[in-house]
Amino acid sequence: MAKDSNKCSFCGRNRKDTNLLIAGIDAHICDYCISQANEILREEMDNKEEDSFEDIELLKPQEIKSYLDQYVIGQEQAKRVLSVAVYNHYKRVTQKSSDKDDIEIEKANGVMVGETGTGKTLMARTIARMLRVPFAIADATVLTEAGYVGEDVESILSRLLQAADYNVNAAQKGIVFIDEIDKIARKSDNPSITRDVSGEGVQQALLKLLEGATVSVPPQGGRKHPEQKMVQIDTTNILFIAGGAFDGIDKKIANRLRTNVIGYHSSETRKAVNKENLLQYIAPQDLRAYGLIPEIVGRLPVVTYLEPLSTAALKRILTEPKNSIIRQYTKLFEMDGIDLKFTDGALQFIVEKAIEFKLGARGLRSIVEAVVTDAMFELPSTGKEQQQLKVTKTYADEKIRKSNLNQLKVA
Repeated sequence: MAKDSNKCSFCGRNRKDTNLLIAGIDAHICDYCISQANEILREEMDNKEEDSFEDIELLKPQEIKSYLDQYVIGQEQAKRVLSVAVYNHYKRVTQKSSDKDDIEIEKANGVMVGETGTGKTLMARTIARMLRVPFAIADATVLTEAGYVGEDVESILSRLLQAADYNVNAAQKGIVFIDEIDKIARKSDNPSITRDVSGEGVQQALLKLLEGATVSVPPQGGRKHPEQKMVQIDTTNILFIAGGAFDGIDKKIANRLRTNVIGYHSSETRKAVNKENLLQYIAPQDLRAYGLIPEIVGRLPVVTYLEPLSTAALKRILTEPKNSIIRQYTKLFEMDGIDLKFTDGALQFIVEKAIEFKLGARGLRSIVEAVVTDAMFELPSTGKEQQQLKVTKTYADEKIRKSNLNQLKVA
């Protein structure tokens, strides 16, 4: 039986009722059916993406740490603690429910304490990239209580939803890094009897996100209002990692250690304490003494620290990671046919300047940029096919003296 070439074989529309009727070997299809089929295909693909997480091969803690070693220099203790925490969290997420076993594993969010530029954000971002899960960074300093100028705590989940390309299922298994968590610490030990817009009140608002709750989130971010369309997100399986410098917490740790050192072996215990790096003795009670409310501390059970970066560590950061700063600039020059080389003296000089300017690891790129900016401006226009630039200590010193960075010198 011959097919009618003037009708859609799927919906039966006449050619005149369609915008386009495409002919096949033995059938015809209109643009309306094509559009509907595309929507069905998209939904099916989204469902497959949502289910794909269940089949993820979660790496063991040692494998997670080995991956971190490629991008994060030093911080051995922090990498070990975080690797175990992430492994246990995603084991919990992917566990199969059993009627025989009624044990419910609680979520273990974490907090990293360390000076700025020591790698807190980098560590969280690297783990998210390894697991291929959505990752969002939120700054706690801009969060306020509902009704005040600033961002609601739900805006954190808006960023995660956007990072997941609005795939709710994927967002519900993502990682959120809350930076500057120390900036919302309570200003005194006494609970506020009035609203503390950027302190205790924000901590209270964060509780439901950290422990696990279904939250109404504005998908495009911004302030919530009654007529806005909301998306429901369950935070039960979202891993929250908080980070902060906690400036002055070493005094809280020192006070606690002196308080605990009582008895016959007190003098020996005092000698065993490394006063140069008190952060290694960080404990949940120190976070509470600093100003985090007990409920927040209880929902951030994994506590670790990051060590201050030494000269040797900064030099390794400059050259060793897969995407190290030196490798990035070498690649940039290579694209123009320029062979870029740094002498050991130049690398040491750059590191010393980062310490002198108190810029930490973040400052390394700024210093390298100042050193090679003139060369990046001039060399590509010379017309020579093969060129070489050797950066020595003398060359680097000359460029830094000319740059605005030299004004950062600490008296």
